[in-house]
Amino acid sequence: MEVLLIGAVACTTALILSAWLMTFARWFPIKGIDGDFLVDYKTMIRAHVDYALMALFGLGFFGAAKAAGVELHHFACVCVAIGGFTNPTVFVIAAFDPDFWSKTKWKVFSAISFVITTVGFMTICYQLICHALCAH
Repeated sequence: MEVLLIGAVACTTALILSAWLMTFARWFPIKGIDGDFLVDYKTMIRAHVDYALMALFGLGFFGAAKAAGVELHHFACVCVAIGGFTNPTVFVIAAFDPDFWSKTKWKVFSAISFVITTVGFMTICYQLICHALCAH
């Protein structure tokens, strides 16, 4: 289950890095970087928020499982950690690539990321609901 903590730390690190990037992009516009390199500021904000949410999910799942005495499946935890990082990364790539949404390789990357995340989240949710319903 500790892989959830590793994933949360990775997402938190990306969260802080994206905050610094966006701050510098707004406060200190550099020709060739702002508008050319970071082309979609709003999408970068989406990535920033998504990193925060995914970090909180990782920490929340870990804490809830520990508190309930549930040992989560390692595979599901790995899926949450990987998907939790790659999902927001989809938005980061899109913020830098104006043609992101039309490129097949990014559609495939996004789909794989979403499937991995869904498998992890739903498996953990299933485990937690089973524990809650079976606890007397």
